[in-house]
Amino acid sequence: MSTARSRLHRSRRRHGLVTIAGFALTAMLLSACATSGPSPDATTASSAPTTVDPSTTPEPTPAETAPTEEAPTSAPAFDKTAMSIDDPASLWVVSDKLRPLSPADYAPTDLVTVDVAHQNPPVLRKEPAAALLQLFAAGEAEGAGAMQVQSAYRSYATQVSVYDGWVKQLGQAQADIQSARPGYSEHQTGLVVDISPVPLSCALQACMGDTPQGKWLAANAWRYGWLLRYPADKTAVTGFTYEPWHFRYIGVPLATEMHDQHITTLEEFFGLPAAPTYAN
Repeated sequence: MSTARSRLHRSRRRHGLVTIAGFALTAMLLSACATSGPSPDATTASSAPTTVDPSTTPEPTPAETAPTEEAPTSAPAFDKTAMSIDDPASLWVVSDKLRPLSPADYAPTDLVTVDVAHQNPPVLRKEPAAALLQLFAAGEAEGAGAMQVQSAYRSYATQVSVYDGWVKQLGQAQADIQSARPGYSEHQTGLVVDISPVPLSCALQACMGDTPQGKWLAANAWRYGWLLRYPADKTAVTGFTYEPWHFRYIGVPLATEMHDQHITTLEEFFGLPAAPTYAN
């Protein structure tokens, strides 16, 4: 009996151990599931970064990658036909040895006397008269010194007298490179002034270009619409010797355009033939 009871006791003990071990294993499995499995909110609280397939992404267009810019607009070309170069009343009239004034005895209708220092009557057309006041004031204000009018408008009759005087003094060949024949003179247009320094020096002489006034005029007259009409290196084009005192009014737009293009004669700017001599 004792042996049988002993066996029964050992059997029950083993069964209890197995049961306990089973419960322990179940608990371990449940614990592992609880720690390694996703929580109920895992998919909503956080998620892995989304990977995009480049092959399915459209390329940005140029309009999306660069700021919109307006197409550049170029400045309008200077209109060389805006004024006549033939009409003696035009600010752009070109008078040279091949281009006489028409009519030959033309006289402006808007002549005025300019209130400036002068050797001879300072008579000009209205627009260049106002521009001359600005020119003289600017030259003095910028340190060039005072200036005066040596000669301005000359009528056809006056030009006859002036030209004949040069012919008598120098002969016609020499007179023709120093003074225009009647009907060809820019002075007759009322758009020209001969300038000399104050106090008077180098009047109507090449040395005028070496004076402070002459240097300033050569560099700045264009700002006020004036052109040094007979440059030293353009006698073959204009037909006249260097006259650093002779300034022709052409207006600020044309003077500025010629200055910017580095063109110094009206003949070259307008594509006209050189005029070294008279046609007859």
